[in-house]
Amino acid sequence: MDIVVDAATNVREDERKQARIDLAAAHQLAVTHDFHEGIDNHFTLNVPGRPGHFYLNPWGLHWSEVTGSKLIEVTYEGEVTAGNALADRSAVCIHAPIHRLVPGAECVLHTHMPYATALTQLEDMTLEMTGQSALFFLDKIAYDREYNGFADDLAEGERMARLMGDKPILMMANHGVVVTGKTVAAAYHRLYFLERACRTQLFSMWTGQRRKFVSDAAMDKVREQMRAGDPQLAMSPADYFFTAMKRLLDRQGSDYAA
Repeated sequence: MDIVVDAATNVREDERKQARIDLAAAHQLAVTHDFHEGIDNHFTLNVPGRPGHFYLNPWGLHWSEVTGSKLIEVTYEGEVTAGNALADRSAVCIHAPIHRLVPGAECVLHTHMPYATALTQLEDMTLEMTGQSALFFLDKIAYDREYNGFADDLAEGERMARLMGDKPILMMANHGVVVTGKTVAAAYHRLYFLERACRTQLFSMWTGQRRKFVSDAAMDKVREQMRAGDPQLAMSPADYFFTAMKRLLDRQGSDYAA
């Protein structure tokens, strides 16, 4: 008897495996870059081909222990459908509504990374256009300027999603950040450079000297440059960046792909 193999199914399974590997790599990179808080915070990614499901780091694992095969699969309602671990309630309440309501939020990264979180603890937590890294975030940041307690119901995540609108980043007063992207690479690239932009802003503020802001004309030029992109590139800058970061993990002997 002939065995018929559904090639599309095999492709989808390959996509899911790669999705798990990339999300696990992001967790281990967050340890390398000091973006993590041990077992706390959450990174999620929609499951390819399964609407309403996302991958999530199992509650209780240190982020250095997260591998592709250890990730659990969770519905937007919080039911674990693959894997044998607990889904953190706040992860479901923050991430599920953002996945559902924010355009392009296939991957959602929530951290209390130090410099961005320090900025959210200031009365004015605006990321200011005083450095080139900050310019990457022109028109991309929404602000939740009042701390609202722990996220323990879906309504809180929906409130955050409404504040974000169509922006991929939310700065959360007294709390941390949410960064999204269409891929893990896109989201992690944003997360990395957001932290660096916040760091250099704080460094410049600590000098106590008068700070120099980028002109409106220069910001308009940068917007146009970012829209145009570089036609010589075979991948997006985020893909080049994330691929290089995974090579770094490989050289360190990381097991993220296991």
